[in-house]
Amino acid sequence: MVTMTAPLVDPMAMRQAMGRFATGVAVITTEHDGIPHGMTVNSLTSVSLDPPLLLVCFNHGARTAEAAVAAGRFVVNVLSRRQQAIALRFAARGEDHFAGLELEYAEHRVPVVPKALAHLECDVERVVEAGDHTIVFGAVIGLDTRDGEPLGFFGGKFSDVQQHGHEPEHWFF
Repeated sequence: MVTMTAPLVDPMAMRQAMGRFATGVAVITTEHDGIPHGMTVNSLTSVSLDPPLLLVCFNHGARTAEAAVAAGRFVVNVLSRRQQAIALRFAARGEDHFAGLELEYAEHRVPVVPKALAHLECDVERVVEAGDHTIVFGAVIGLDTRDGEPLGFFGGKFSDVQQHGHEPEHWFF
């Protein structure tokens, strides 16, 4: 048997190539031992509608991932384009992301980001280690949505997401 090895790909080249894939922006929140945890992610995928499952990819050792797995539940908060400051707040490493924020809670006592476009409450279904990430599968046990425009991420920067055939909303008029 001949074993083929993949050519080595430079991690920065991989990051740049994947930066060409536009994504949304979400904040994952949880609470463990009475302490809220949260972090910004854009590696989020719907896995199944029946049963409703999604997955989130975290860097190995991310405190929020460890807290979500230990608590057995988390919330995916899909951010609106007006919530870029929230995305930046929860992206800062080692910070108390909830300092000065009035906490709101989902039905199952997990903190949520107020006024997010969607909240998806999840029970941890499965955890898989892959490369330099921990993949957490969540069974969606509750959700709510609201109208608005999503916050996008493209090429390492925040971006707007426009639907085709629709004029942009001029909210300042």
